[in-house]
Amino acid sequence: MLKPTYRLPELHTLSDLETINVLRALAAANRSLAELKGRAAAIPNQGILIDMLALQEAKASSEIENIVTTQDELFQAELFPEGPDSPAAKEVALYRDALRYGFDRLNHFEGLLTNATIVGMFRLLKQRDDGFRQTLGTALKNDRTGQIVYVPPQDPREIIGAMDALERFINDDQLSALDPLIKMALVHHQFESIHPFPDGNGRIGRILNVLYLTRVDLLEIPILYLSRAINNSKDDYYRLLQHLRDTGDWESWLVYMLTAVDETAKTTLDLIENIRDQMSTTKRRLRAELPKIYSQDLLNNLFRHPYTRIEYVQKELGVTRQTAARYLDTLASAGFISKHQTGRSNYYINDRLVSLFLKVSD
Repeated sequence: MLKPTYRLPELHTLSDLETINVLRALAAANRSLAELKGRAAAIPNQGILIDMLALQEAKASSEIENIVTTQDELFQAELFPEGPDSPAAKEVALYRDALRYGFDRLNHFEGLLTNATIVGMFRLLKQRDDGFRQTLGTALKNDRTGQIVYVPPQDPREIIGAMDALERFINDDQLSALDPLIKMALVHHQFESIHPFPDGNGRIGRILNVLYLTRVDLLEIPILYLSRAINNSKDDYYRLLQHLRDTGDWESWLVYMLTAVDETAKTTLDLIENIRDQMSTTKRRLRAELPKIYSQDLLNNLFRHPYTRIEYVQKELGVTRQTAARYLDTLASAGFISKHQTGRSNYYINDRLVSLFLKVSD
């Protein structure tokens, strides 16, 4: 039987974590996050940010697990109910669905982020009906060498106990006086070290980051996703996860995570500003060039669905199919969107908006 190689700490007992380097990184992260929260509130339709950024997070987080798809595959997967042809696009779509599920549960249960929610996200992501690991023999290996680098808890009872303790730490704000951003970094490391599920731990752990930030009101909606920053420094991420287990060096891990929050908040802020500017420009052009079809609902549709179709416009604007088709064809003729066809179905792309997300993904 494999023996665990790391003793899980009792998170609420940790102290002396706020070193000078940590405090410096913490101050920068909190400033950027506060600015992001304020600017995001200025977007007329918050659903635009939730839908679009959740999809980008799903793509980036899945790429960390070497599940790679294209933007076009993802957006087409949104359009057609028969689902994407690409297995990778299907996995990414499930990640986004798990994230939405977690956020809905967080709101429904008054800010409690429970193990039932975490298990529900796992089941949705992996399309299976079990939960925490029940079988022995789990070990994390180096992809290149095959060498075992970490053995998580093996006993199912220990896994359940560790997850119960983590649930209390997440939801009881009196257990620790640490700054919420530091707590987020502790929660993430502990979750990844427990490694509670047979598969999907990395992706569920990254969803927990943003759900925790909304739980503690550092964000109103889940729009701060660290997966792109982690992807850009994947070797450092995995190295520091294990370095902490080997040495107990919390400082390096905390600085890494706080820096990722700072960088991601700034990138997301730039993206939101660009979306706002593009919406404003499009609104002025629509009013001036196509006043007969302009409405705020039509504008929102073009930005909530970078790839849209007649049915979306018909439903969201409450118009007939014929009218929705006329709106979209008129917009395409005027250069606001481009018209495409797959099989017997037409769809329309807000190319300027898609280009913003492609820049962020580069």
